[in-house]
Amino acid sequence: MIRSPRAYRLLLLVLALALALSCAASLGFGAAPVPLPRVLEILGQRLFGLQPEQAVSSAQDSIVWLIRAPRVVLGALVGAGLALVGTALQAVTRNPLADPHLLGVSSGAALGAVIVVLYLGEFIGLLSLPLAAFVGALVSMLLVLAIASRGGRLESDRLLLAGVAVSFVMMAASNLLLFLGDHHAASSVIFWMLGGLGLARWELLWLPALCLMLALLLLIGLARALNALMAGEHSAVSLGLEPRRVRLLVFVCASLLTGVLVSLSGAIGFVGLILPHVARFLVGAEHRRLLPVSALLGALFLVWVDVAARTLLAPQDLPIGIATAAIGGVFFVLLLRRR
Repeated sequence: MIRSPRAYRLLLLVLALALALSCAASLGFGAAPVPLPRVLEILGQRLFGLQPEQAVSSAQDSIVWLIRAPRVVLGALVGAGLALVGTALQAVTRNPLADPHLLGVSSGAALGAVIVVLYLGEFIGLLSLPLAAFVGALVSMLLVLAIASRGGRLESDRLLLAGVAVSFVMMAASNLLLFLGDHHAASSVIFWMLGGLGLARWELLWLPALCLMLALLLLIGLARALNALMAGEHSAVSLGLEPRRVRLLVFVCASLLTGVLVSLSGAIGFVGLILPHVARFLVGAEHRRLLPVSALLGALFLVWVDVAARTLLAPQDLPIGIATAAIGGVFFVLLLRRR
């Protein structure tokens, strides 16, 4: 475990550099491979106005900059956001198995998105899908809290069971709406529900980037409260904190961020379960240190999972949610065996 401030800053620098290099390297992978030197030339031309020695073909430029680059950036944002949400939820619930997927947040967001795609349409333009996904995530989280709370207290095991139950109900409702709705639209929604980054466009990335930045700042500001809640509710009260207020802030933040991310990437599970444990192993449970590391690891993880999804069945894209579910299922079993 890394303890010294200098080693921690070095770790952040290494992870940030690894993420930047991974994003650049991943642009070359896919059904139409592009050599890394050519990728760097395209990035240099697009970002810094540098002219390459040899002219870049319009096809390669479109593949790298218009198709793959937004997808890679969205993958990094989604991975970082889901890891952040998982870290915060594990703290406020004191449950190492908590994540947005297992607590029903992802399923609620998916239900909201299905309702918009099949029935409501873009009633407020491009923000319709993120708004509906956020409302669905928030309703799902409130349902979980209402079912799990007993005498104003939240028990870890009850919360997990309530989350699984609500998740199944939300998924059943989504599947029913898909069955009853327009089958042509339903087929596209089903692929989206499996999780994927194929809808990424540059003009859509500002919203998840803004939400991720705000969520990171809010959660780092709540780091002391999260540390206290991890130690127990009595410890938080003795420090002058209000556990219910902290939980409400975290749950609203988790619902908003998950809703926005799920509206663009579909339901990608287990990222918020796996990466917080890896980050905790590296830097400990102090949340001011833990949250940035968890976000960087989540971004790195999803960037390379997306590379695997693009290349394993090329020219077809494997839904990224299938890959994360397979990895997460194994990790979940290992966690259960350790408890």
